[in-house]
Amino acid sequence: MTGPTGPTGPTGPTWPVGRVEPTRPQPAESPRQPGLPPGRVVPAYALTHGRTRSRGVDLPMEALVTVTDLGRDRRAGLQIERRAILDLCARPTSVVEVAAHLHVPVGVARVLVGDLAANGHLAVHLPRQAAGGPDPEILERLLEGLRAR
Repeated sequence: MTGPTGPTGPTGPTWPVGRVEPTRPQPAESPRQPGLPPGRVVPAYALTHGRTRSRGVDLPMEALVTVTDLGRDRRAGLQIERRAILDLCARPTSVVEVAAHLHVPVGVARVLVGDLAANGHLAVHLPRQAAGGPDPEILERLLEGLRAR
């Protein structure tokens, strides 16, 4: 049997014997990042200049950040990735959300957000546990429970 593309086998069209269609891997399209030009590929380490720690404080990934008045005022002079973070943080946003929106590893987002916070462009709102540790009352009840065993 012959189909529109050549001989047809029991499972559907097949290529004619001796004819090999070359296949080339198609370049993967990078996901569209907010505020970034389409197709821009920047290695994550380039965004942090190879650093794995912020110049400011090391932030927990669940920390919430919001843009400050200084961040709004100086936004235009920042790199495009940092402007995207400031735009995203118009409302309280966690470091993990920043990483997801920018399509970068959480460690990279922590460095970028920490740098922006150290420069006064972002306000950091630490979760209660990270700011002062667990509530002493909870620790006392836990200790009592362990002693009761």
